[in-house]
Amino acid sequence: MKRRRRLVRFAVGGYPALDFWPSTPIGRLSKMKEILGDLTRWRRQGKRIALARVVDIEGSGPRLPGAAMAVNEDGEVAGSVSGGCVEGAVVAESLQCLDEGLRRIVTFGYSDDEAFAVGLTCGGTIHLYLEPLDW
Repeated sequence: MKRRRRLVRFAVGGYPALDFWPSTPIGRLSKMKEILGDLTRWRRQGKRIALARVVDIEGSGPRLPGAAMAVNEDGEVAGSVSGGCVEGAVVAESLQCLDEGLRRIVTFGYSDDEAFAVGLTCGGTIHLYLEPLDW
């Protein structure tokens, strides 16, 4: 008997929904599970937290949509959105997001001088959705 696969729809922020099969890594939600322990610990400690998620990539990218990284108010980091390429810049953007309390989309691309300076040399562009977590 052949198993039927169900298509799942995933939408973040103002970006259009992404369709994917649950058997893909994004479908298993493994990206969020890898930071869940740190999120829980920081919440118990009363820390403010910003969450950065990859919502789109153009060309080659270090991580697929769904990859997540959390940053607490002390600058501690859990997870990864770029495999180390732009994490430092994402931490700075996340801390600013916490200070302002605003959600936003940030983009790092190969043609950006800033992206090259912080290490995104894969030749692609990544779009991140940053938001402060509201408990």
